[in-house]
Amino acid sequence: MAFQNRRSLMAIICWMIACSSLAQNSVESYPNKPVRVVIPFVAGGGGDNQARLILTKAAQELGQNFVFENVAGAGGNVGAVMVSRASPDGYTLLYGTNGTHGINHALYKNTGFNPLKDFEAVGRLSSIPAMLVVRPGLAASNPGELVKLMKEKPGSFSFASAGNGTTSHLTGEMFKAQAGVEAVHIPYKGGAPAMIDLIGGRVDFMIDVMPNTAPQVRGDRIKALAVTSAQRLGSFPNIPTLIESGMDGFQVTAWDAVFAPAGTPAGIVQKINTALNKALSSAELRQQLASRGSEVYPSSPTELSRFIATEMERWGMAVKRAGATID
Repeated sequence: MAFQNRRSLMAIICWMIACSSLAQNSVESYPNKPVRVVIPFVAGGGGDNQARLILTKAAQELGQNFVFENVAGAGGNVGAVMVSRASPDGYTLLYGTNGTHGINHALYKNTGFNPLKDFEAVGRLSSIPAMLVVRPGLAASNPGELVKLMKEKPGSFSFASAGNGTTSHLTGEMFKAQAGVEAVHIPYKGGAPAMIDLIGGRVDFMIDVMPNTAPQVRGDRIKALAVTSAQRLGSFPNIPTLIESGMDGFQVTAWDAVFAPAGTPAGIVQKINTALNKALSSAELRQQLASRGSEVYPSSPTELSRFIATEMERWGMAVKRAGATID
């Protein structure tokens, strides 16, 4: 009996050593095939463009191709759930934002995932202010003039958003509340179609993230009135902040990051994080992001994990104040 027990113990030890060796080899050889990156938003929007811009550079640093897949739906929840259920081997990643990992847990009764427990935080990418923009021909050159027009004709103005509960929706609601004005909210299925209708004059204004608004402002297709950052942006020095424009304390900044399914080996997470941070140190990429109004914001996995916890609380309060909800 003792001999059999010793044989069983030795078998278990050998099995554990073999598993450890396989895991180590998996980390050392990673990545040896293309990595799928799920972007949980529609193609062509600000988030989609930003994800591809940054992560294509990170893929070069990692030495392997990234295959991007747009899986939109429920404010990013559909794509996030897909990644949360993927094999934790580093070959499926999520491009996440303050929407997927900050807003949605308070907005939806059931997102289908837990932002903290179902993902490994890999690394933050950037900090993204928003911009108050208006349709062509609207007779307002600053936020004060827009508010005056809206008060003169209450209920006759509309504002677009990328969808219910998105950053653009909540920021628009915050603007309405602080300015004391009314406007009809028109939700779209993503930032791209919302911007098309703003350019076409079918809605009056929008407060959306810089990657979506900046190119249109530079192309003179829409007019910018203010930015939501605490200070003016170097890329748009002539555009005031909403704080400067008389809206005390009005500061909204979105962000984006990369996540892996929970259980992904720490060694693989660290490899991806190193590639992300090297990409973000590129002067060319920094310049490209600055032209879009974004600021690089590298982090460690631990720093991102702590940040997510605080963001869930901050955006949860914003959702509550706005009274937004999606069943």
